[in-house]
Amino acid sequence: MYGWIWRHLPGNAWVRALISLVLVMAVVYVLFNYVFPWAEPLLPFNDVTVDNQ
Repeated sequence: MYGWIWRHLPGNAWVRALISLVLVMAVVYVLFNYVFPWAEPLLPFNDVTVDNQ
């Protein structure tokens, strides 16, 4: 999959590396700002089994 993406990006190796970095940063941005906040209530992170003493 990564080879396919690399072959389809325009430019030489430096331009491809820069475009790849921008794409990764965009994916991380979308995950942290939209996907993770949406999924957070569905995850069991607040279901603890330790009692307060």
